[in-house]
Amino acid sequence: MARPGVLIAPYQRLRLAQVEQIHRASLAILNDPGITCFNRNAAELFSGSGAEVITTGRPEAPTWQLRIPERLVMEAIESCPKVVKLGARAEDNCLILDGAESRVHFASGSEANKWLDTDVETFVSKRQPTRETELAIFREEKGTTERLAQAARLCEHLDSWDSFLRTVNIQDDDINSHNKDVNKFFVSLNNTTKHVMSGLTEISKLGDVVRMARIIAGGENELRENPIISFITCVVKSPLQLVDDTTQKAIEITGLGIPLVISSSPQGGSTAPIREEGMVAQINAEILAGITLTQLVNKGTPVLYGSVPVRTRMDNLYDSYGVPEFSQYNVDCIQMARYYGLPCYSTAGVSDTAIPSIQAAVERLFSHVLVALAGAQYVHYAFGLLERTNIFCPVQAVLDDVHIDMVKRFLRQPEVSEASLADCLEQVRKVMTTSHKLYVRFVRRALRSGEITPPYPFEGKGQTDETLVLAKQRLDKLLSLPAAHLDQNILDSIFQEVPGLLPRLRNL
Repeated sequence: MARPGVLIAPYQRLRLAQVEQIHRASLAILNDPGITCFNRNAAELFSGSGAEVITTGRPEAPTWQLRIPERLVMEAIESCPKVVKLGARAEDNCLILDGAESRVHFASGSEANKWLDTDVETFVSKRQPTRETELAIFREEKGTTERLAQAARLCEHLDSWDSFLRTVNIQDDDINSHNKDVNKFFVSLNNTTKHVMSGLTEISKLGDVVRMARIIAGGENELRENPIISFITCVVKSPLQLVDDTTQKAIEITGLGIPLVISSSPQGGSTAPIREEGMVAQINAEILAGITLTQLVNKGTPVLYGSVPVRTRMDNLYDSYGVPEFSQYNVDCIQMARYYGLPCYSTAGVSDTAIPSIQAAVERLFSHVLVALAGAQYVHYAFGLLERTNIFCPVQAVLDDVHIDMVKRFLRQPEVSEASLADCLEQVRKVMTTSHKLYVRFVRRALRSGEITPPYPFEGKGQTDETLVLAKQRLDKLLSLPAAHLDQNILDSIFQEVPGLLPRLRNL
């Protein structure tokens, strides 16, 4: 039994003829100018499979220009699994991502450096000194293992949050590049029974992370059947460059057959064309290059089409997530993934402002609705991110959970049948025989069945906006609930067999 997601009839921004035009443009890009490659192993894999590989750069620091033929790309797409399972500690929390089925799930991201805490303080009006009001105020803190654990616990208890993609960069004094990977995966896995996805800091620690996952899953075969973890690799530095270290990570992860996201994030106007069709042709080419690499390493390895296109702000060259083009790019990429039959990892729910606000709500809901309507199987960045992806705010995540539930309710297809219409007609006839002409007596059944959306839980009274105050109360209540820690015997095995784990995190 898997998490249900929301099955939709997808919105299609591009016509099929346009999708095919962009596909051909992407293939043309992969042939000319091709992909600049900084990883020797990748260059040799492509060369041995029939791509034209030209050595460039200096002898002491060689690079390679890859001209990838259409045949190689199409063979890779054909060999990719079209259904990918993202497992979970609790089986009913796993995700089944089917490239042919537009079933939408929402996840977090993106390893922000800053954590935004919320306090509630009482303020007095200058004009009316007898009038007091409670307001939320914010303070920035650094990401830590304790805060990562809180985010994972929050994921466990928020119904709309389908998968945990690490939310903050852990920056404790005793965390370093050598122990970061095992500790961030351990803290995440020890605090949620949902799927855990993350990037990898050091490729040398891949074995330790996978060993931990095998212990939790119950063994090597069990992990293969129930992959409780997956990885993200941004193999491409836009425009059109395979980076050495992340490409090597992708090669080694792929060799293990663990689900992998091939992610690309060009910025329209700086590292990609700002025009919609140019952006999508380039990012599609970049993702296809990465996907082709995975299938050259290990044919049949599960991979997600990872699109994270953004648009540049022309005043400061920052990413801009609140503009319509951000959603346009993403909707188009979802269509490209569906054209290939591949599960899509897409992007929505980010705002440019640094605090929860009206601007944040508008920007987030705009992209949540449009990207979800397009039918991405895995929507990341959906919870808590502010100031682009620099800040994670747990109060914002609580708000996002309610708003995404509203989006899910809107997306669900109505059930219309002869029986349901006959029941409605019977209600009409009964009501029209009464003096009051009201349908109130028939509402209770709909309320009990969950058909009717409940009232907004953060609704204020009168002229007071209590949204953030009530969301903070909800957050505190959720974090007071028991954590979903691993069993004691599993903890013992992990700490005996996996080096680098900090003992202080055992019960965090």
